[in-house]
Amino acid sequence: IEEPRIFVLLRRCLFDTDDEVRDRATLYLQTLNGEVAVGNSEKDVKEFLFGSFDVPLANLEASLRTYEPSEEPFDISLVSREARSQPLHDKKAPGKKPPAGAPAPAPVSAVDAYQKMLSSIAEFSGFGRLFKSSEPVELTEAETEYAVNVVKHIYENHVVLQYNCTNTIPEQLLEDVTVYVDATDAEEFSEVCSKPLKSLPYDSPGQIFVAFEKLEHVPAIGKFSNVLKFTVKEVDTSSGEADEDGVEDEYQLEDLEIVSADYMLRVAVSNFRNAWENMDPESERVDEYGLGARESLAEAVSAVTSILGMQPCEGTEVVPSNARSHVCLLSGVYIGGVKVLVRLSLGLSGPKEVAMKLAVRSDDPEVSDKIHEIVASG
Repeated sequence: IEEPRIFVLLRRCLFDTDDEVRDRATLYLQTLNGEVAVGNSEKDVKEFLFGSFDVPLANLEASLRTYEPSEEPFDISLVSREARSQPLHDKKAPGKKPPAGAPAPAPVSAVDAYQKMLSSIAEFSGFGRLFKSSEPVELTEAETEYAVNVVKHIYENHVVLQYNCTNTIPEQLLEDVTVYVDATDAEEFSEVCSKPLKSLPYDSPGQIFVAFEKLEHVPAIGKFSNVLKFTVKEVDTSSGEADEDGVEDEYQLEDLEIVSADYMLRVAVSNFRNAWENMDPESERVDEYGLGARESLAEAVSAVTSILGMQPCEGTEVVPSNARSHVCLLSGVYIGGVKVLVRLSLGLSGPKEVAMKLAVRSDDPEVSDKIHEIVASG
């Protein structure tokens, strides 16, 4: 069998005058020997050596820091592939409290923290590996009596809604606190269980959970209406004692939507062209769209990226000023662990009319079709 050319080139590097070059060549040769020994082609070897590393380094670092040595080895497959944006605690205004109940402090390890918390709850322990957790979505306005936000936890065939609640009234104690969720406009979801709060004292955040079942791998979407229900007891602020008798009450929360982007992880690739060429061309789906009147190409790029929930690559989300055409590259991992790559080619077809050509490649042609369905319906 002819030796792959990459080995020939590396062996030549063993005689380089630079000791670092010689050391790297030696390392790569020893690493690749095991790959070729099992009969892999030169293409396989190149992919192993130069292929995209789809685990964000910040996530890997956070997982390694929290790893506790045991008989179980560190498993890189459990590290979140989602590329996180700027930490919430860096974005918030000075003096503003972080979202109630959000795991702290590093957002890169948020999925790991949520996974650990949710798996410790008996009702959710059988749901399997957590695929994705959203950023907190506010369901109340600022400075209201009760502050509530919700985190959407996505599993293969379940969705868990975590309602983070804070009672902002010193003179009240809330007991038997629950969230009634109306899923009339979310027909593909079926509620399976909920975990209410026994007590919610003043300024002491607590969590309520409501879990829904859906079809496995299916990106079900829908709108949920939410009502906070509880028994309120008056509190003597001087003694801290609460009345024995309470009154049942409720508080209307904002609606919550589960959208297609909730089923996509923002995962970057280090070399988009290489990743694209290594995807099966048979999985490619291409179509053209009229996006209508837009303020700019940048606004169109932002809108499509938001609908898909994917990660811009190589800085292509930045559109040069006064550009009349632009190409944006996106990558992600769809529910079920399917890698997806997207090329957006946009241009102005009128004063503010934007036309777009969208090409998708993925590990599954059906997912490539699904991406087009999401854009068409968005």
